[in-house]
Amino acid sequence: MIISKYPIVVQKEILDNMNYVDLFLLSFVSKNMNKLIKWSQKKRFESIRPVDYHCHDISDLPFVHIPFKGGYEGIIDLENKYRNKNPIFQLNVSGKTIDFQWHDKNKVAMAYFDIRDKESVIESVHNYFLDFFGPTMKYHWRVDDVEEDFNLFIPKLQNTSLCTKIYLNEDFKDMENLEALFSSSPVFKSVKLKAALTTELFNPESKFYQAESLCVKQSDHTFPNILRHFKGRQAMIYCGQWETSQDLIELVNKWKSGEAFQNLEFLKLKLGAGEVFEKQILNEIGAKYIDQSKQPPAHTLPKV
Repeated sequence: MIISKYPIVVQKEILDNMNYVDLFLLSFVSKNMNKLIKWSQKKRFESIRPVDYHCHDISDLPFVHIPFKGGYEGIIDLENKYRNKNPIFQLNVSGKTIDFQWHDKNKVAMAYFDIRDKESVIESVHNYFLDFFGPTMKYHWRVDDVEEDFNLFIPKLQNTSLCTKIYLNEDFKDMENLEALFSSSPVFKSVKLKAALTTELFNPESKFYQAESLCVKQSDHTFPNILRHFKGRQAMIYCGQWETSQDLIELVNKWKSGEAFQNLEFLKLKLGAGEVFEKQILNEIGAKYIDQSKQPPAHTLPKV
């Protein structure tokens, strides 16, 4: 089918019903087709938040996809270790020739390259995305299942924020290398940390506390004052057990007064087992009950 033979309204309708990976591959056909896709799909592209570079563990290269509620739509698999029977095709991606194959099951383009070229390949793909999706598109470099090895491969890509999931074992003692991970990286957008039984402390100036969103899961409430120096916007704490409510009371009172946590917009704490001294907590933070039928007041922080 030659799309250019149809009226512009029909061309747009055809492109509107294509998957992102098909639009991506079609954009290499010609400069005119590339321009048509970017023009006709501008509003669609603007609705994407964000494009994900998703590494399933620390040793993987990313699977590039667009997340949406309930799923995702893949574009490129950069962690393709096995060739299939489909033919190889080459694309000039921002001046770099890269081999691709089509993956029938996952419906994505699979890239093939020497692992030594990974940085230049990823940079070329990203530069193409910056032009294709537009300069305002946001990207997430997401690394899951970070456990003992904290030597993450994090390329410097424009408009890209970092997200990670970290697991600390019960006998974790390597806070020095964990701190080095944060200090050597740009500030993370999101950090999910699962800690078992550690009492190790982060440095008060650690970039860990500068993450925009922080989610901590603890087997016991033994990770001391995990939010004490938090400077981000969202915090979620899940505890297996909880021995004291004093940390929470102190945190909320400092938040309310504007003494600390000026950027904090959302706080959630969930307890798996044990007693929660609800009345004590509500009394000591000065909580007020609001009629559910009325609009709750907005909380504003005084200037410090």
